[in-house]
Amino acid sequence: QVQLVESGGGLVQPGGSLRLSCAASGSIFSGLTWAWYRQAPGKQRELVASITRGGSTSYADSVKGRFSISRDNAKNTVYLQMNSLNLEDTAVYYCNTVSLRYGWGQGTQVTVSS
Repeated sequence: QVQLVESGGGLVQPGGSLRLSCAASGSIFSGLTWAWYRQAPGKQRELVASITRGGSTSYADSVKGRFSISRDNAKNTVYLQMNSLNLEDTAVYYCNTVSLRYGWGQGTQVTVSS
């Protein structure tokens, strides 16, 4: 049974930074394209960033230049470095594969507020 455990969220002021982590236990981690998603209150879940098994990355326009996705195959972990956070980044952040191979984890709350 694969478990996705997201962590690293919190309360941050506009302009601040956070680094999210997602540990994917029991998965065939290294062969998959992983992604970070987020869901803001009253909005649909959206894909924020993805990273292929070869390390190629892709970002939503809203986060391009501010967020950076990376992975550590040895640790079955994917990361999301978030810089220059703004109020619109407030959401619950989740990881999964781009094909939504696994069930959703509990997510990690990111709140950007002054």
